[in-house]
Amino acid sequence: MRRRPPMQPRQKAKIFCFFLAFILTVLLLVGTGHLRSILGSLAVTRVSNLVNQVVTEAVSDAVNSGDIQYRQLISLEKNDSGGVAALVSNMAEFNRLQATITGDILQRLGEMADIELKIPAGTLSGSAFLAGRGPELSVRMQSTGSCSARFENAFSHAGINQTTHQILLCVDVSVSILLPGFRTGTEVSNSFSVAETVIVGEVPDTYTYFDSGNDIQEDAYEYAINNG
Repeated sequence: MRRRPPMQPRQKAKIFCFFLAFILTVLLLVGTGHLRSILGSLAVTRVSNLVNQVVTEAVSDAVNSGDIQYRQLISLEKNDSGGVAALVSNMAEFNRLQATITGDILQRLGEMADIELKIPAGTLSGSAFLAGRGPELSVRMQSTGSCSARFENAFSHAGINQTTHQILLCVDVSVSILLPGFRTGTEVSNSFSVAETVIVGEVPDTYTYFDSGNDIQEDAYEYAINNG
């Protein structure tokens, strides 16, 4: 009996590709929604990562260039005793920075409008066994986005009569992703601390600390005896 020669690697590859093509054809006929779900999820992940990178680079460039300075944004008004009585915002400078950073982000988003997404054919099948296998399919998608930026204040205690004032830049990007045959979208939000200072007030004459691990009445009694 004549034995069949072993299959060559090229023959195996052709059979595997034919098998994948058959599966994808069936899925296209009976499961188009499933393919759209997988393709849309991959596209959203890819675009979200790119948007995060674009926004981070734009804000970092603005901070590193020295364009954002606390003293240019906030002025401190003091009372007669030298203490801080009020914080006054330079709204014209805030608006200028907001418009500049928003325009820079939109320009960078426009440069990545056309993105080529390469996906292994087996991944589109939804099978864990076939994920990452097979020839890569190139899908070109177009993304259009809108951007809004706003500044917020954040205050936190930094010690005895010390308060840290932070200026936060919040950037929200809404992206519409156009794929072959359908459309999807995503929203990406980021918050950055772009400037801060420590406001120091008057130090009190006495300061009492009660350890939560001890009896508070005992600590209070000891304080009264030592400072009576």
